[in-house]
Amino acid sequence: METTFELGYALDTFYFLICGALVMWMAAGFAMLEAGLVRAKNTTEILTKNIALFAIACTMYMICGYGIMYGGDDWSLFLSGIVSDGATDVAEDPATYAPSADFFFQVVFVATAMSIVSGAVAERMKLWAFLTFSVVMTGFIYPMEGAWTWGGVSVFGMYTLGDLGFSDFAGSGIVHMAGAAAALAGVLVLGARKGKYTADGKVNAIPGANLPLATLGTFILWMGWFGFNGGSVLATATVESANAVAVVFMNTNAAAAGGCIAALIVARIMFGKADLTMALNGALAGLVAITAEPSTPTPLTATLFGALGGVLVVFSIVTLDKLKIDDPVGAISVHGVVGLLGLILVPFTNDGSSMSGQLIGALTIFVWVFVTSLVAWLIIKAIIGVRVSEEEEFEGVDISECGLEAYPDFTSGR
Repeated sequence: METTFELGYALDTFYFLICGALVMWMAAGFAMLEAGLVRAKNTTEILTKNIALFAIACTMYMICGYGIMYGGDDWSLFLSGIVSDGATDVAEDPATYAPSADFFFQVVFVATAMSIVSGAVAERMKLWAFLTFSVVMTGFIYPMEGAWTWGGVSVFGMYTLGDLGFSDFAGSGIVHMAGAAAALAGVLVLGARKGKYTADGKVNAIPGANLPLATLGTFILWMGWFGFNGGSVLATATVESANAVAVVFMNTNAAAAGGCIAALIVARIMFGKADLTMALNGALAGLVAITAEPSTPTPLTATLFGALGGVLVVFSIVTLDKLKIDDPVGAISVHGVVGLLGLILVPFTNDGSSMSGQLIGALTIFVWVFVTSLVAWLIIKAIIGVRVSEEEEFEGVDISECGLEAYPDFTSGR
């Protein structure tokens, strides 16, 4: 019996770590997607933000984030051995994986939430203002709402979301909508890029510099999502858990395909052309839509859920532009609007959730993250400023913020 337990423990831990590595690879996906959808003169800065935010997320979650999220009322766990294998007696712990594996898997989720913010505020935000916010977001804002959801802690002692019927399997709301809420607050404080909107209300398209990179980034994210959703099963060493993992992988892939096809068709109807960027965002929208519950739908249902996300994201991107909310990569629509959709869809296939619980949970997450992020952005704006000068924005933030260009051979005059 002990040998069987140890083998299961080893297999589940290994699976957990591999899934965490897949989610970490999503950081490369976000970096490539965003580098492809911004203008060439802003590429180096967006890449710098993505690698720096990942490092900050890992450090802040280790220092205090994990303790806030899973320490309950024992805040002394901040700097204790909570992420050490020695912190738990394997023979008595009901978990079948190493505690440090759990930390690694959770920390890459934090980085994912912060990566969502990066693209939305691209091309006009000061690098160090963004990195300062990253410290607050990954060290406090995200861990607090994570404690109320996955951590099982009551919301300011008033109610427990799990008791209300709230369910979010892998984070449509907890990760994606949270990241989008922080991004929305930042965009409202920051304002739109110069030239994006005319005085008479027209929207000027600002195309990205490298659509092959954006497509590569989407495929990387698609692949990494198997770790994101599949790892959330938390085990694979039994017949039941292995079957659950297979279902989650299948439904995750089906939803992405449905989202891509639906967005491409809607874009063709609305714009008369096959818009690649809408297809890319449609695939990502399908992935976000299924993330809240990939284990209970049938494959066809998962495809339809993804298609709903693909349709919604096209209309959301167009609507936000009409409202003059400038999001260069469509992150708020993909992760926020469709993240909410994902939460709403859960009760249709999961009897353990309730629509009221899903709505209360979504409102709790959004209000907390949006309000605290807005306060943080305003404080940062008052102290160091959040936006580069008009001249720096015109020339590109690569030179002013990083001192080098991503494509120097293509710079005029050289």
